[in-house]
Amino acid sequence: MAELYADALMAGVAATMPPLGLEDVPELMSRVDRKYIVTSSTMARLAGELGDRFLALQIGGRRQFRYTSTYFDTPDLLTYRQHRQDRRRRFKLRTRTYLDGGGQWLELKLSGARGSTDKHRIPYDDAPSQTLTPQALDFVHDTLLSELHLIAPERLEPVLATDYRRVTLIDRSGGARLTCDTGLICRDGRGSTPARGDMVLLESKSAGGKALIDRLLREMGVRPVSVSKYCLAVAALRDLPANRWHPVLHRYLAHRPSPRRPASHGHAPGRTAGWGGTGGWGGTGGWGGTGGWRGTGGWSGPGGWSGNGGWGGTGGWSGAGGRGDHGEPTGARGSQWRR
Repeated sequence: MAELYADALMAGVAATMPPLGLEDVPELMSRVDRKYIVTSSTMARLAGELGDRFLALQIGGRRQFRYTSTYFDTPDLLTYRQHRQDRRRRFKLRTRTYLDGGGQWLELKLSGARGSTDKHRIPYDDAPSQTLTPQALDFVHDTLLSELHLIAPERLEPVLATDYRRVTLIDRSGGARLTCDTGLICRDGRGSTPARGDMVLLESKSAGGKALIDRLLREMGVRPVSVSKYCLAVAALRDLPANRWHPVLHRYLAHRPSPRRPASHGHAPGRTAGWGGTGGWGGTGGWGGTGGWRGTGGWSGPGGWSGNGGWGGTGGWSGAGGRGDHGEPTGARGSQWRR
């Protein structure tokens, strides 16, 4: 059960903190974000330092939630290159699906000249997560032009998707929050790669960039990393140059795939190497396939989140021989947080 340790740790951390409902969480759409990658032992130490100064987001009885994001880019990966080159004005486009009842959103994240992050979004429940509707393209065009004075690319297409679980901790003052992500899987139509199961990806979000979390981590010798899930996934899945992220790639991801030939064009949906083919969205190793989100060894399969030896299975966190008093409750479907 070593690969699930970070998941179990974060569920336990959230269970020990007082809950906070979504309606009481303040907006932080314009903020300073700092990311950190820490081991489970460092996360446990940090949780002890937080004491009772933070609350855990709870919706419908849950405190740990599943996310799926599909990222869009140009055929030559403009947004990836902008980030790799550390361009001050850049953007990232994705659909984000809250699998535990919060619907789907189209999100455009903007990075400005002062290092701040602004998130703009629109509801996207009526469209497939891997497509951009005319209304979505208008939203992207208008937002980039008005906020960053950039012309939107002519062509944007789905590049990859990420799956993970998140616990959100909120400072009692309301001015900061910490998202804690575990179980990351990066996938495209050609393969997938997981993050290490004993690592936690933290993101400190605050209005001024001087949150308590940042100070505590600095005192613990942990420094922020300038990286995103999307960029890590592109570099790993496509084996592209990523010198600035090389240490993070080899520390955080369980393995890097060997170089592969690009998928050939012309495959029909559901065929090998496609979004729904072998190794793709719904194929072997994909969303619902063997080793995927719901397959054997995956989210709900044997050895997975809710299978034998997993989160809720025999010998697991809340199963027989486990820690049932702090297991994740399964309450009514709640309106998921969308921040």
